[in-house]
Amino acid sequence: MNIFRLAGDVSHLVAIIILLLKIWRSKSCAGISGKSQVLFAIVFTTRYLDLFTVYISAYNTVMKVVFLALSYATVYLIYMRFRNTYDSENDTFRVEFLLVPVTGLSFLENYAFTPMEILWTFSIFLEAVAIMPQLFMITKTGEAESITTHYLFFLGLYRALYIANWVWRYHTEGFFDQIAVMSGVVQTIFYCDFFYLYVTKVLRGRGKMTLPMPV
Repeated sequence: MNIFRLAGDVSHLVAIIILLLKIWRSKSCAGISGKSQVLFAIVFTTRYLDLFTVYISAYNTVMKVVFLALSYATVYLIYMRFRNTYDSENDTFRVEFLLVPVTGLSFLENYAFTPMEILWTFSIFLEAVAIMPQLFMITKTGEAESITTHYLFFLGLYRALYIANWVWRYHTEGFFDQIAVMSGVVQTIFYCDFFYLYVTKVLRGRGKMTLPMPV
């Protein structure tokens, strides 16, 4: 495992922990898109169905269990424990606009037409767009708490580091996963505008990131 892959995994884990701690400490999930978190739970579920059938390493197995557990814990906190604080009025992105094309694409573009491969491909494509309900929610409300933006920053950093990981593997191993790379690039593009706002506003000490209002 190279440093980019490890740093990417750590960034991903930090992002989820930041979100969980934010919800638990504030006892509120205000500003958090429950729809995005459900989509991420679906991503991990469909990707890690091989948890009990394929063994790669102890690290790989532990990380799969951790991501599954944390994703479902987040969904539980939003829809059960602190459901009274969930802002459903602003979390209105139509997830079927993501699920339908992603499902169709996973049947058309895959490495093997088998249930496990199709579900793995589905998880890769869905992860690329799962953050859209959260970004849509921020756009709709016009602002986001700094802790939420920290979560998004580390989530975007995870994807950027994974691109570096793929570049490294291509040059050192000749390995190239077209589906994962293209999906990762698409996902990183979604974060580009957010990264700019994060650096120029959040890191300058503002409590919230306020989006520019349209003229």
